[in-house]
Amino acid sequence: MQFTRKLKIEDYQERGRVVMLYGPRRVGKTTMVKKYIEEAQKKGLKTKYEIGDDLELQTFFAKQSRVKLLEYIKPFDVLVIDEAQLIKNIGIVAKIMIDEFPEKKIILTGSSSFELSQQTGEPLVGRQFTMLLLPVALAEMNLNNYEKNQNLENFLIYGAYPEIISLDDNFKKETRLKELVASYLFKDILALDKIKSPALLLNLLKALAYQIGREVSLSKLATDLGESDHKKIGRYIDLLQKTFIIKKVTAYSGNLRSEIKRNSKYYFYDLGILNALVLDFKSLETRSRYNIGYLWENFIFMEMYKNSNNQRKVYDNFFFWRGPKDLEVDIVIEGLNGKLEASECKYGEEIPSFRLFLEEYPNAKIQIVNPENYLELL
Repeated sequence: MQFTRKLKIEDYQERGRVVMLYGPRRVGKTTMVKKYIEEAQKKGLKTKYEIGDDLELQTFFAKQSRVKLLEYIKPFDVLVIDEAQLIKNIGIVAKIMIDEFPEKKIILTGSSSFELSQQTGEPLVGRQFTMLLLPVALAEMNLNNYEKNQNLENFLIYGAYPEIISLDDNFKKETRLKELVASYLFKDILALDKIKSPALLLNLLKALAYQIGREVSLSKLATDLGESDHKKIGRYIDLLQKTFIIKKVTAYSGNLRSEIKRNSKYYFYDLGILNALVLDFKSLETRSRYNIGYLWENFIFMEMYKNSNNQRKVYDNFFFWRGPKDLEVDIVIEGLNGKLEASECKYGEEIPSFRLFLEEYPNAKIQIVNPENYLELL
């Protein structure tokens, strides 16, 4: 299955600014920067591609010799450092280079927003643009609407990692997803040396997988997992967010007394990863409506989030809404000038009520997203 990325590195470049390209592992960051380098070379630009795990490069940059750093970059128009979070104080190094040569194009990539931001930190404040590359969005797939509908079940079960959607055999997809979970999923987290209980981390992810679309209490999660320290659960969840495995969503509130703002929801960036964690690749027809409903909600939420990111709508904020008597709206997007768009995700024929939400927010746009209309709404 072919796709065309909406995000372009060129759109984030500006004189005197470093581009920091984040995203989950195996989502296509290296492919994107190598394609960018090829195009730059066609334009006659001199390029340099480095990988952050190169020990010689790490040692050279660690010395932070201004003269040698400037000598290093001077011959090149473009410098790309893949997995830049592996280089200590890369932010200081990049600052020295971009301050002296603001016309240079410097791109740093990382699969952990925590690690790369820690390494760049204060030195690059005001000298960077952040770019987030996510699993492939429906809008990026080179398919017509009929073909997208035909592949909908595949997207709900196997997700949208580039290497997964390129496979045409379900067994190969399942095998590759299991490998992704086993080999790559925890690599950044474990590298932080803060995880002393990998088994607890895996069980936590499985617990979250079974609770997508529902509010999650950290204390209850800790109890269910047999962990006495709920703060540890909170730290693990924070790391899972920073390595782009799950996304936290909080409740929307206009500070109205009728609204309840307590726990958060968590969605998976990719449904293939979720299903691989719980080892459930069953067809939709064999699943309960309850299970399909939450898969559908996760799918729609992430498609909306990916579209917002790909369109660079930096002002969009994503929430859910909880009212009295457990009334809820699945997705609330607060956009430019505070405009609200509320969506209920329904895989079946249920007709939800927006009455109480509209009483509080009469100017909000509301919509029901189901398999009949999702393509026109996305």
